[in-house]
Amino acid sequence: MKLFASIFFFLSFYLTSAQTHTATVVGTIIDENGQSLSNVSISILGQHKNIRSEDDGSFRIKVPAEKHFALTFTHTSYYENQKNFYLSNRQSDSVIIVMRRSAQSLDTVVISDNKERKENGLIKINPKNALYIPSTTGGIESLIKTLVGSNNELSSQYSVRGGNFDENSIYINDFEVYRPYLVSNGQQEGLSFINPELVKNINFYTGGFQAKYGDKMSSVLDIQYKQPSSFEGSAYLSGMEQGFHYSGTIKKNKASMMIGVRNKNNNSLLRNQPTQGAYIPSASDFQSLIHYNVHPKFQLELLGIRSVSSFSYYPESVKKTAAVFSPIYTANIGMDTYFEGQEKDKYQTQLLGATLIFSPSSKLKLKWLASIFQDAENENFDITGSYIFGERDVNNESNSFEEIVNPLGAGSYQQYARNHLKINIFNLSHRGSYQYNNHVLQWGNTMEKVNISDNIKGFEYQDSAGYSLPYNPSSLQLYNSSYSATNLNIEKFNGFIQENFRISRSTHDINIQAGIRYYFNNLNRELLISPRIQTSWKPNCKKDIVFKFSSGIYNQPPFYRELKNYNGNLSTSLKSQKSIQFVAGMDYQFIGFNETPFRLSTEAFYKKITDVIPYDIDNVKIKYWGENNAKAYATGLEVRLFGELIKDAESWFSLGIMKTQENLHNDYYYQHLNSDGQIINANSSNTIIKDSVKQNIGYIRRPTDRLITAGLFLQDYLSTNKNFKVHFNFLYGSNMPYNIPNSTKYRNALTINSYIRADVGFSALLLSDENIRRIHSPFYKIKNIWASLEIFNFIDKANTISYQLIKDFSNNIYALPNTLTPRMLNFKFIVQY
Repeated sequence: MKLFASIFFFLSFYLTSAQTHTATVVGTIIDENGQSLSNVSISILGQHKNIRSEDDGSFRIKVPAEKHFALTFTHTSYYENQKNFYLSNRQSDSVIIVMRRSAQSLDTVVISDNKERKENGLIKINPKNALYIPSTTGGIESLIKTLVGSNNELSSQYSVRGGNFDENSIYINDFEVYRPYLVSNGQQEGLSFINPELVKNINFYTGGFQAKYGDKMSSVLDIQYKQPSSFEGSAYLSGMEQGFHYSGTIKKNKASMMIGVRNKNNNSLLRNQPTQGAYIPSASDFQSLIHYNVHPKFQLELLGIRSVSSFSYYPESVKKTAAVFSPIYTANIGMDTYFEGQEKDKYQTQLLGATLIFSPSSKLKLKWLASIFQDAENENFDITGSYIFGERDVNNESNSFEEIVNPLGAGSYQQYARNHLKINIFNLSHRGSYQYNNHVLQWGNTMEKVNISDNIKGFEYQDSAGYSLPYNPSSLQLYNSSYSATNLNIEKFNGFIQENFRISRSTHDINIQAGIRYYFNNLNRELLISPRIQTSWKPNCKKDIVFKFSSGIYNQPPFYRELKNYNGNLSTSLKSQKSIQFVAGMDYQFIGFNETPFRLSTEAFYKKITDVIPYDIDNVKIKYWGENNAKAYATGLEVRLFGELIKDAESWFSLGIMKTQENLHNDYYYQHLNSDGQIINANSSNTIIKDSVKQNIGYIRRPTDRLITAGLFLQDYLSTNKNFKVHFNFLYGSNMPYNIPNSTKYRNALTINSYIRADVGFSALLLSDENIRRIHSPFYKIKNIWASLEIFNFIDKANTISYQLIKDFSNNIYALPNTLTPRMLNFKFIVQY
């Protein structure tokens, strides 16, 4: 909270500070031939307020005194010019500014329709920010995490309004994409499925989305790739990731092509993990988008994506220490573990999609889509660990410093798996839209065939003080095991129809999107109907404010993981999880200090969920119970402030308050009493049980329950040079429950402490096209070259992701935390041409 206080103090000071001393700069602006230039925009670097030069090129501007500052001079046909100053109070300086004509064509102008302000839960993200945000995962997902929170910097997964990652839909050019399913921890994750270099638009819906989006309960990430109109490209190199992209047109702009190649090896990050050993991660992908104008009314697009990730792991040893406070023991408990064995995993995903677009008129648009998605995953590990734990000596002056001096327990365990999964998804879809008057009618229909081939073989053996857990003197039992061989063929049908219309009067502006979608599959033969409505109202008043409300039914049919329980058994009759959601909010746009535009967005939400399939989360692994045996709810408030604290540097602050709980059916246990009516341990062999009392659990925290989530993304640059920038990324999340796996009585037994993470990046422009004057220069085709220094986790906080449970000689259970990454430096170079 001290860090929060410091940030808010800094922002308050920054927003309320004002200039008390001024000076004046007067001058004339000319081109390279000495001709006067009019209509040149002149502004103080970092501020939105500007003036324009007169017809004779002259200008006069009030500036701050007794501090360093820079003036920027911009014109659509000329390179931007910048001049630094330092003036005394009331001093006047006269200058002549020479502008050099730009050889570059104008950037494409994007006209906003304020769609973001009219739709509940919609956040439009600038893809340029994803290229520079300091991140250990994909840039786009890192931006999303500052808006909705996270608890794992090694993973691109995110949780939205109490849902897990399986409840989020991701689309690229209207094709749904999927992440590998067998990944159990963030170390194994490869590249993000989204290449930010290829992205044009990002629409992120946090809830209350329209009927045209699919059958998930929490969020939608809608990515649209670029359609290039000229040659461009980029290449980047860092300690963890390398890549390049190219785009261009052929046949007089009749066709365009864009390709992107990436490679990631985060060994430098993983080798700082608490577990010592050899980490060999590798991930690469290839993405391509081809657009062809067959006819003025026909367009064809081909999207191809192939991603391959592998992870080899040879653990050696790990030392863990945690402060333990209990009636039994108060000390720093440590555990030293030594390993044998290895892990080798490989994940391959690929998508091939074709889109035919027919526009017979400006009002009617028809689209046909066909795609094949394939996923092949192999997980192989056999790791044995031998451990001793007890009180660790933390006195650095002792001869036994960091050693176990009072052993409490010892044992060994073995984890074994041979898991193989193949998923093939064939999809045929049609979508259309028709515009008439103030109405837009949209519709769509999809047929999908899913084939899943799954072979799971795995077990975990735990030995404690010479016997196997769970202890049975008559037989040898494993701690847990799973075995399954599955071959599923599922046919799915879904579609929607939606009407969008606007009612505009002199006193108000109302937008309504009302639709309904259906879903059916031949596995559980469940027909789902989901009506949804979204409205926005903008009153005609002095304040620029929009009120929004949405409601609807959001169902989520089980796909793969939900069908299987802890032991790998399959339930094909499992029903869809169902929710009814209400979202109300407002969007307020206003002018802040120094004429800076800000936008304040607030939303309150409530989700009632039935036919819930309970699950536990261990690192990034989601383990379902395989049955509809709970009901749940999620409610909360989200507040987000967007703005440019300095010109052309977008920043935001996000704050969420949420509560999500579930009530399991038949969730009870018995408390055993002795003859004195005192609660006793039923496993004690020396105590006689006289009575038992049934205890109902009721509503408890869901695995994703987090009361407070906060994110901050700041951008800044030097007041005298825009080419030296800083990007700051901060995340805070209050504590979360950690469940004892597959346990009713001890669900919510443990708590994962607050997650605090801060990353910062410093960037410098080494070379730009403005500095390259001669065509024979070897860099004449390069737009710019940037160099960045990134500091990950610069506060060096060891965040906890999960716990390891162990027993001592007296059968007492201890929980030792598994922590994430420490502080680390990373260098990055970006070349754009």
